[in-house]
Amino acid sequence: MEGLAGLGINVPTLLAQIVNVAILLVVLYFVAYKPVMRMLDERSRRVKDSLEQADAIKEQAARAGEEVKKQLAIASKEGQKRIDQAVQAGEGIKEKAKQSARQEAEALITRARSEIQRERDEAISELRKEVADLTIAAAEKVIDRSLDKEAHRELIAKIMEESDALKKE
Repeated sequence: MEGLAGLGINVPTLLAQIVNVAILLVVLYFVAYKPVMRMLDERSRRVKDSLEQADAIKEQAARAGEEVKKQLAIASKEGQKRIDQAVQAGEGIKEKAKQSARQEAEALITRARSEIQRERDEAISELRKEVADLTIAAAEKVIDRSLDKEAHRELIAKIMEESDALKKE
């Protein structure tokens, strides 16, 4: 011990300091170390839980992305199907409209032909009456007396019919 005293170390003070440091370490162990370790463990556990949740969310997002892709593909097919149906319906309507227009045109042409035929017949009839009247008027002037108009009309109509019959042959 004298060797320690020669070095300037006081043994009772050294022992007291060693005991004080040991007590301080025990107090710090219970007061600071355990709560700090508990807090670090808790934090480590929360970080681990957060990482697990993040992984679960990534998986969920990946599954949701795949589901969205599937739904988009289905929606795209359905949309294309509806577009095709609309095009077919449009073609059907277009064809019906063409057919309707064709029928209306044919009906108009038929009506126009019958109207033209009727007007032609009326014009021929009117022309025959006028020719008969002119012939009677000319005959009256030539004969210078009044003739029976109705009898002459019948005679002229008969002559015209005979003339038409000769033209057709």
